[in-house]
Amino acid sequence: MKTAQEYMDSLQQMAGEIYFMGEKIENRVDHPQIRPHVNSAAMTYDVAFDPEFEDLATATSHLTGKTINRFTHIHQNNLDLVKKVKLLRAIGQRTGTCFQRCVGWDALNATYSVTFEMDQKYGTNYHERFCEFLKYIQENDLMVVGGMTDPKGDRGLPPHKQADPDLFVHVVDKRTDGIIVRGAKAHQTGAVNSHEILVMPTVNMRPEDADYAVCFAINLDAPGIMQVFGRQSNDERKLCELDQGNRVFGIVGGESLVVFDDVFIPWERVFMCGETQFSGMLVERFATYHRQNYGGCKCGVTDVLIGACATIAEYNGVDRASHIKDKLIEMIHLCETLHTGSLACSYEGNRLPAGNYYPHTTYANVTKQNITRHIYEIGRLAHDIAGGFMATLPSEKDLAHPTVGPVVEKYFKGVASVPTEHRIRIARLIENMTGGTAMVESMHGAGSPQAQRVMLLRDAKLEQRKRFAQKICGILCEEE
Repeated sequence: MKTAQEYMDSLQQMAGEIYFMGEKIENRVDHPQIRPHVNSAAMTYDVAFDPEFEDLATATSHLTGKTINRFTHIHQNNLDLVKKVKLLRAIGQRTGTCFQRCVGWDALNATYSVTFEMDQKYGTNYHERFCEFLKYIQENDLMVVGGMTDPKGDRGLPPHKQADPDLFVHVVDKRTDGIIVRGAKAHQTGAVNSHEILVMPTVNMRPEDADYAVCFAINLDAPGIMQVFGRQSNDERKLCELDQGNRVFGIVGGESLVVFDDVFIPWERVFMCGETQFSGMLVERFATYHRQNYGGCKCGVTDVLIGACATIAEYNGVDRASHIKDKLIEMIHLCETLHTGSLACSYEGNRLPAGNYYPHTTYANVTKQNITRHIYEIGRLAHDIAGGFMATLPSEKDLAHPTVGPVVEKYFKGVASVPTEHRIRIARLIENMTGGTAMVESMHGAGSPQAQRVMLLRDAKLEQRKRFAQKICGILCEEE
């Protein structure tokens, strides 16, 4: 297993074509906009060597029998699913933000199961190929980004009817040694600091979309791959230590647009190529695994936010007020409600034909649907507790200014015993954690709210529920 330092060293050895604000990034590890995301992802390596988290952060590979980082593990039972959720919460408590590595982890588990079932139906050897790739990932403890989301273009049209065919990743040529792909994956969390990308179809494909039903893995510094690193709310704050709030780990996960310009993929790295019947299954499997996560990582982050709100209440001198206590109680209640949803879908998971375990689909979608609501309410309560000064604070440079600094120090004081700088720091953290990008990710990460509602209706067993009611009121007899 890699240490955190070895992970960062491995990134330094990668080339890659990455752009931000119109400039090419030569050193991704030390770039001020990317470094916080590197630090956050490094925590997934750090915890694997922490005796306190050994049981959660490591696992035994079912392929090699070796001890591996759990983020490269294929879930072998319900307890593995539960440990995943608990691990995500523990890391969230230590970073206060997204640590990015779970997207690839979910992609690995989804692809593992779907390739097995494709081989059963078609007699292909996708699963064997994938297991060899998985061994490589486990042996080298690599970070994988799950490439699910395409730009999509006109949402009312399927891939093959788009005015621009590249708005969905697709195969443009098949050769004896591999395939050539073109297109892009958007909003790729942690891609700039990952080693590999595991690309999957983003929607259920029709037979006419066979060229778009493709799944493959490739190193992110391969020829033809370019990344455009996206802006985030208040990202210029990263240039000021105090103003950014979460000074070490940043905000959300550092998303980028990953462009494939006629990229060659060898056949041994291709895990689906035209099997449209299984594209929807792969999308659904990945989505369920990823929605399972949110009551883990988001609750760990919310633990930090609750602590920040309790701290600012003390610094403001209102921590004993009953309405403040009530708001903190409500934040705790919502946080634990989300966590129990993730645990429930894990404990109620089932074994797939490939032998790995899969969360309860309905409960996972309920968890993510609740995230889209409760995280916003938690943020609203945080703003209520913190007070309006959080949104209008002067900058770190003002605090350090010989003339302005004493004024800021004097008039932004709270409780006399608390340094003004401490009050500013905790307010900036709350602002960072409840700002634009963080909230948008809670809404649209792992699929929009409507995507979960579609799944909830699909799995609702309405006919069975109708029979329950009809029997009880006498419309149907017991035999019926």
